[in-house]
Amino acid sequence: MSELSQVQVEEALQHYIIPHLQQNLLAANVIQQIGIEGGKVSVTITLGFAVASIRQAMQAEITALLVQLPGVDQAEITIDWHIPSITSQRDMRNMEKVKNIIAIASGKGGVGKSTTSVNLALALAADGAKVGLLDADIYGPSQQLMLGIAADQRPGQHAGEEGQQFLLPVEAHGLKTMSMGYLVTDKTPMVWRGPMAGGALNQLLGQTWWGELDYLIIDMPPGTGDIQLTLTQKAKLAGAVIVTTPQDIALLDAQKGIEMFNKVDVPVLGVVENMAVHICSECGHHEHIFGSGGGDRIAADYNVPVLGALPLSLKIRQQVDEGAPTVVAEPDSPEAQLYADIARNMAAQLANNTESAKAFPTIMINND
Repeated sequence: MSELSQVQVEEALQHYIIPHLQQNLLAANVIQQIGIEGGKVSVTITLGFAVASIRQAMQAEITALLVQLPGVDQAEITIDWHIPSITSQRDMRNMEKVKNIIAIASGKGGVGKSTTSVNLALALAADGAKVGLLDADIYGPSQQLMLGIAADQRPGQHAGEEGQQFLLPVEAHGLKTMSMGYLVTDKTPMVWRGPMAGGALNQLLGQTWWGELDYLIIDMPPGTGDIQLTLTQKAKLAGAVIVTTPQDIALLDAQKGIEMFNKVDVPVLGVVENMAVHICSECGHHEHIFGSGGGDRIAADYNVPVLGALPLSLKIRQQVDEGAPTVVAEPDSPEAQLYADIARNMAAQLANNTESAKAFPTIMINND
């Protein structure tokens, strides 16, 4: 019997498509080491996004491929991840250890953006990433309620090296969080003009000591106004996700959101179609109350992926109202798995963008 070669192992590994990345192991360039010792094969894989929740299943699938090779008695698969930083925040001392900032945005209100934001942040954390969540809706902060944080909870303080005082994030369900809701009462109206709201966001961004984070998820207010522009000017966004419903009016506003991020050179990582279908709790009948296929159409128009679709669910609404979002309230539910899939699709898209950015030189063209 001929001796097993590395080429044979690599050919077998080409048949494994990485979930959410849609590339095989060799094409994705994630194999760090292949070891062959008699009938034992060991493979070390390092991904650009966290996969703690599905790592065991991935290991089993890759093992099944390798043990089919003649001469292989045992396969040992090691899967880890290193989340790269696509942007640098070194000009903001409080954020210099934040690897990637992702804005979750919508063109209009009422599409479930905040619910999507908190569940995606929790899903990333459940997969092993270090995650922060910033509630950037100055006028109507909601993350405090959604995370079940007491109304009288206030952030702690951290003294910087030069004596500057910073706010410490409030931790909830494994997330580091900050919101205007922690600084005012629920009966305090934010009767501010645009520049004042922008200034408040600047303070939340620039005076919160985030520490080490793989992702800072920013729950954006609806629209394309002062606060959105302030964010893109103040922080270096790694990407944005657009949340919409299939309804035509929501899609029109979602288009404006995509156009805004395109104009400020922020890559749109994809579209999330929320309230895509209603499933009757009594009979299981599926009904597209707000229309169907809208997310696919807008994604095709702008050549961005659909990261996933979510149902119109009473349970999802009830859980965030009770301060325990779906991903932590029922982590094994179908709805939680949808959020987990979308979060991994988003993280994989960002990791893929990072690798693409490394592969090409930066070219600057000036119209002088």
